Amino acid sequence: MRYPAIWTTEKHSEPRAAPLGEPLTTDREANFQASLGWSAFFADQLDEADGDLVPRRIAEVHRSRLSVTSLEGIVRLGISHQVNTSEYAVGDWVMVDPDGDRLMRRLERRTLLQRRTEGRQTHQLGAANVDTLLIVTSCNADFNVARLERYMALANQADTTPVIVLTKADMAPDAADYEAQAKALQRDLPVIVLNAKTHDAAQALAPWCGFGQTLALIGSSGVGKSTLVNTLAGLSGESSQETGDIRERDAKGRHTTTARSLHAMEGGGWVIDTPGMRTLHVSDVAEGIDQVFSEITELAEHCRFRDCTHAHEPGCAVQAAVKAGTLPAERLARWRVLLDENDKNTPKLTGPRGNKVFQKKR
Repeated sequence: MRYPAIWTTEKHSEPRAAPLGEPLTTDREANFQASLGWSAFFADQLDEADGDLVPRRIAEVHRSRLSVTSLEGIVRLGISHQVNTSEYAVGDWVMVDPDGDRLMRRLERRTLLQRRTEGRQTHQLGAANVDTLLIVTSCNADFNVARLERYMALANQADTTPVIVLTKADMAPDAADYEAQAKALQRDLPVIVLNAKTHDAAQALAPWCGFGQTLALIGSSGVGKSTLVNTLAGLSGESSQETGDIRERDAKGRHTTTARSLHAMEGGGWVIDTPGMRTLHVSDVAEGIDQVFSEITELAEHCRFRDCTHAHEPGCAVQAAVKAGTLPAERLARWRVLLDENDKNTPKLTGPRGNKVFQKKR
């Protein structure tokens, strides 16, 4: 893996990370860890037992192996046969025995993107310790406000910053209309319109790509996520992520990214590419939904009844806003769909007191 020159100690002579202790004593190693996002949050989790270990960040997760990034490039970890790799996510920080690169333990995550797959009680881990989630869609038939709201609820719940990225703007005669629709989806939502293949794309996303920052990309197949990763990371040739075209009739693409991976960005941060995901079943994201639809939750405080369903009750401030034209009826309808789906898919605590168990609604 090629690392940007920004990691040299000459570029960052001032301390940028929490102390790492032995054996991470060189400025070069400490600066490298800082570029990866190492901070006091992780350093505070270390104890005397970690004295001979080094922190590493997971770059790849496969069924039977884990790999981390280091100054030497991607290194495969030695793991016990008892380790379940599905419990690890790209972006995780782990403590490693440098003698043999053996995995010892995982540090607590600052943020975690995850989803509960349909029919399963457990979560599928997406990416860990992400600062910004780039929600990528294109200015064509792929653009779907209901799906974007789902992605934003996921980002909000994970306490990451959602940014809508509209690609293929150069091929859309009405890109400004797509931008306006996207900006209306959440208060103060950043929306960036770009051509993922140009260097201008990296400049447009520069505020979220700096030293120590981590991005993750999410969106349907064919919208340009891998192309954007290649642009941000300066990848080309054999080192680049494979890209694919979309079908013109419905703007659907084929899966070219089959696994999550961590890449260095030329701006000094890191980006995690993810496989295309057209369907996202929401669960465990009630707070994230409230943030997406903040205008509804704020109106609800002025309803006559505390348990108002905003459907037929007298004195409903939400329905009054719909009638006044300040709240689109379709926006309220999408809020209901997400809220109902989240309630249905989120396991509930049930059972005798002191013996609570999770049970999924049927």
